[in-house]
Amino acid sequence: MTLGTVISVDEIATRLKVLADPTRLRIFDLLLGGERCNCEMGGLLGLAPNLISHHLGVLRGSGLVVARRDTNDARWVYYSVDRAALADMAAMLCAFFSPDRLADRDPACGPPMNGQ
Repeated sequence: MTLGTVISVDEIATRLKVLADPTRLRIFDLLLGGERCNCEMGGLLGLAPNLISHHLGVLRGSGLVVARRDTNDARWVYYSVDRAALADMAAMLCAFFSPDRLADRDPACGPPMNGQ
């Protein structure tokens, strides 16, 4: 079984690349626990606000994180995981890493394996 049109290897690689950065993965992990503002995450991770903002921008650009402004004070922005994007990513990864994709076959080159 190959991925074909069901799952794009490039799309999986792009999403994994975003989360491969340890700081972004820590931010994403915090956001899995609920909505947070930049300053709260900076305090918890011991990072400067501009660095948190940079990583949030990358996460937002990938579609994994969404932002909303406070309705009473628009200076405050709160970030959360996009639930639909998380569900899509989980489904893609489960399908990609499914043991059902494993196949027994002889190599195309070299001598036949003869049951070995």
